Amino acid sequence: RSLYRRSLKLALDWAVQRNLWRGQAVYIRSLFDANRNINDPRHRRILFNETEKLLEKWKHPDPYRPPTAPGGSKYERNLPAPDLPPPSREFVKRL
Repeated sequence: RSLYRRSLKLALDWAVQRNLWRGQAVYIRSLFDANRNINDPRHRRILFNETEKLLEKWKHPDPYRPPTAPGGSKYERNLPAPDLPPPSREFVKRL
């Protein structure tokens, strides 16, 4: 995934409410826009590595997961019953 997207998701981990997160998202966008026109590959690599370090430094210990998403508190809570064939006649007679 892109650094920008990962930065936004990390900010959302720290501020789950969208109205608080929106200001941070605008600030993150301004930081990325400020470095948009850098064409030197070495300078880009340095910026990329610095951003990676910042993302790792600010990584949330308990990231936000939507409840029904994998890893969420409600994931696979009410699974539908499996679609099985009907029992055989011999099995029914034994009951």
